[in-house]
Parts: sequence; structure tokens; C-alpha cells
Amino acid sequence: MSNSILDRFQILSGSVLKLIACIAMLSDHLAKVYLVRFSWANIVWFTFVGKSISLVEIMEMFGRFAFPIFVFLLVEGFEKTKSRRKYGISLLILALISEIPFNLMNGNAILFPKQNVMFTLLLGFLALCSLGYFRNKPLISFALLLVMFFVSRYMQADYQTAGFIFILLMYGLRKEKIIKAVACPILLPMKLMVFLSLMLTCLYNGKRGFIKTPFLKYCFYAFYPVHMLAIYFLAR
Repeated sequence: MSNSILDRFQILSGSVLKLIACIAMLSDHLAKVYLVRFSWANIVWFTFVGKSISLVEIMEMFGRFAFPIFVFLLVEGFEKTKSRRKYGISLLILALISEIPFNLMNGNAILFPKQNVMFTLLLGFLALCSLGYFRNKPLISFALLLVMFFVSRYMQADYQTAGFIFILLMYGLRKEKIIKAVACPILLPMKLMVFLSLMLTCLYNGKRGFIKTPFLKYCFYAFYPVHMLAIYFLAR
């Protein structure tokens, strides 16, 4: 299947992809933090290719759609934003605001050794900025990428170094839809689900979609920390 064939089926806007990613993320977090404690959610619901699958596992598999789609949208945002500075600051603010909800949901405490996925996206965004700014100075660009690679490792941000490299690979293969969908999943767990999510991004039509007002834009930003707080209180 070539890129030209996929172009005929571009029916998904950026807003629809973002909505799918948010639902997938909610599904994953609900399964891991809340539903996993219930026996009915852990019993076998069906068997596929000899593997027994429970509701928790189904929701976790669907949850693997989230990160690849968010990275795809990050790369799109990097290329299309009018101000990369404002884009980066927005990611930083969201990462900082989301840290305590992330810690509470995952560690039931204010302090937790790992950091939320927004830090991974922020580091990836800064890496893309360095590639663009120092494109004529490869040694400086490589040194900065190396520093950010080790920062992602030290911070233990969600998806860690694999997530950081995934962002770079997604950017490098941004114009090769099929190659990207086949090559990028090798870096992440549940490779089939990552492949399917990337095939879904091949249906992107390049349009913003229904998220056009500042109110809706900030509602989607707020969803990340708010849904984690909600799951934390629900689990308690």
C-alpha cells in the first residue's frame, strides 16, 4: 500500500486523532490503576491465537494508541506552529502541572521516581528544535541530542529513552507513512497496537478539525492532569 493510495482515505482531522488518543490514554490508566483490582475485570473474556485476554488487557492494548498519536501530533505541531517558543512553553507548563496528578495516580504520593509523559514530549520537541536550529552545525546538534537523551534516561520520564528516540524517528520518517508505521513500533511495547495506531495517523487529512477555539484547546490540555486526579480519587 503506497502513500498515494492512503491519501484517498484521509478522513481524520487532528482534533479527531487527539480525541482518540485521549480516550485511549483514559482506557489505559483506568485499567492499570482502578479496574485491575476487580476480579471480574481480570478474568478471561476471550482467547485469541492461544492467548487468554481479560478486560484489563483489552483496555491496556487500546491504550497503546495514545503515545504514538500524541507524538505524531507533536511532529505536526512542530512543523506548523507559528511560534515554537510558545509551543515549547505550553508543553513545559503542562508537564509541571501534571506532575503531582501523575505521582498521585501512579505512586499514591506527592513524590514519585518517574515523570509524566509530557516531559518526554517536551524533550522530544526540544530535540527537534535543536535539529532545526543547528542543522548546519551537526556536531553541536548531535551533542545536544546526546544530552537530552541522557536527561530522559535520568529523569525516567514516561517511555524514557525509547520514547525519546521514537520521537526522533517519527520526525525523520514523517514523509514516509508506510515505512514509519513499520519501523517505529520496534521501539515500543505492544508493537502491533503501535503499528495500528500509526496506520490510523495515515488517515490524517492535515486539518485542525473541531478544536478551533481557545476554550476547547485548553480543555484538551487540561484533560491530562484532570483525568489522572479523577482516577486517583476514584481508586481511593
